[in-house]
Amino acid sequence: MIDKYFTDRATVRDFSDREVSPVLINEMLEAAAHAPTNGNMQLYSVIITRDGARKRLLAPTHFSQPASVGANVLLTFCADFNRFVKWCEASDAKPGYDNFQSFMSAVFDTIILAQQFCTIAEKEGLGTCYLGTTAYNAPQIAEILELPERVVPVITVALGYPASEPQKSDRIPASAFIHDEVYKDYTPESIKEIYAEKESREDSRQFIEENGKQTLAQVFTDVRYPKDTNEIFSKIYLDFIRKQRFDIL
Repeated sequence: MIDKYFTDRATVRDFSDREVSPVLINEMLEAAAHAPTNGNMQLYSVIITRDGARKRLLAPTHFSQPASVGANVLLTFCADFNRFVKWCEASDAKPGYDNFQSFMSAVFDTIILAQQFCTIAEKEGLGTCYLGTTAYNAPQIAEILELPERVVPVITVALGYPASEPQKSDRIPASAFIHDEVYKDYTPESIKEIYAEKESREDSRQFIEENGKQTLAQVFTDVRYPKDTNEIFSKIYLDFIRKQRFDIL
């Protein structure tokens, strides 16, 4: 039987003023570090931000969304080859990790660590919220957190004790993304069936009306994640990754 935590979990955006113990955070990160890694290199670092003034500096980089402003703690999970490269250089080993494959290895390590941490934190009664805006404003975040070369912020986790019961997000059915043996492409009919429940929800209909659109998909393509915005932030992030000494064409 699958633990109900996994089917009932929800993202928390409304946090109480209760302080999260620094000792508990460190213990949770230490436990999370036992998650799988690429080649056991542990290509990540985590910047813990508790100070109110620094959190206020970071808030605009996350567009001041409620979770970034109201969380007791912000944890910025970074892909980090700085530490590993310095170890290689100090050990008469020539590192060759300034490439796309290496960067992605560090990103995978970082995301796995972040998710393991979130699972542990939520099991401890805390609430978490991923801030994907980290990739949008990486240069500013790196400056605020004083990140050196070869360190790139990947994701931020807002952490704290929930102030209210969070609303569970809708999900498409598992049958929509499970493919046996080979990928089975979608037909117009199957696409319609997959997204029918999501589109029929009251909050979805409200979302469509508030944004003056005809379909929920248009809210995503025209309002939430439009092409021009994606291209702007893609360039900012890619330029920054290159600046951090990863040679990505």
